[in-house]
Amino acid sequence: MEKRLKAFEGRPCAVAGVGKDPVNAPMIRHWCEAMGDTNPAYAGSDAVAPPTMLQVWTMGGLSGHTGRAEAYDELLALLDEEGCTSVVATDSEQEYLRALRPGDEVGFQAVIESVSGRKTTKLGTGYFVTTRMEVRVGDGLVGTHRFRILKYAPARRRAGAPPETALLPRPVVNRDNEGFWAGVRQGRLLIQRCTGCGTPRHPWLPGCNTCGGPDWDTVEASGEGTVYSYVVMHHPPFPAFSPPYAVALIELAEGVRIISNVVGVPYDKVRIGQPVRLEFQEYGDELVLPVFRAAGEAV
Repeated sequence: MEKRLKAFEGRPCAVAGVGKDPVNAPMIRHWCEAMGDTNPAYAGSDAVAPPTMLQVWTMGGLSGHTGRAEAYDELLALLDEEGCTSVVATDSEQEYLRALRPGDEVGFQAVIESVSGRKTTKLGTGYFVTTRMEVRVGDGLVGTHRFRILKYAPARRRAGAPPETALLPRPVVNRDNEGFWAGVRQGRLLIQRCTGCGTPRHPWLPGCNTCGGPDWDTVEASGEGTVYSYVVMHHPPFPAFSPPYAVALIELAEGVRIISNVVGVPYDKVRIGQPVRLEFQEYGDELVLPVFRAAGEAV
């Protein structure tokens, strides 16, 4: 099986793709509003697109792209035959070579870069599949995007059994956010604050979105917040979760937003504008996560 999977490495999964729209100011504005990014470089007559929008300009929408190669679909179908019918995104890496500006026409091509050997994870057993996309304007390479998924056979859970906390996905801790997770383990929710312009930010980043300054300190969140938005997850089922459940975007009193769970009320009672209060939940001996309890609900 692994030999058959390895044969897909290097095969194209997108050939001569063309962005549905040129880089444009309305999409940049919508992105910045959604992200709360007020960097002046992304507005005005000399605006550039936020680098992290790189993938946006290559998305095919509901109608998809022409020139899509069949190799990727064939690979996923083969994994389905092996019982690896579930999928979860595990990693995304982007490299930026130059800024994109309104009017740029984006082209791209992508290949299946690697397929791992069979791996056993807390979610189940399967294979990591990595694709690499090159994004161009004309003949010039402007960025690359690697995207990795785990295609797996879910670990079995006894019918009616509660979620298994041992299977909960662990946060990815790196040099940019390790201070945040160290604070969580201590029962503190730390927010980055730029020492140049005083702007708070979350999630943690190596530089300020507002002024570009690299220096920062932290402020501890008071714990007060409101539900800014939310979704109710019904699918896909994971061994560690029991859908349906609500995932909320919480606006903290300090002016930043964080994604978390609302506890203390049923999923269908979560509402936009609902006041919530920070608390920390322990899952086993290793994992601590910040969650938000609906105000007025007893522990």
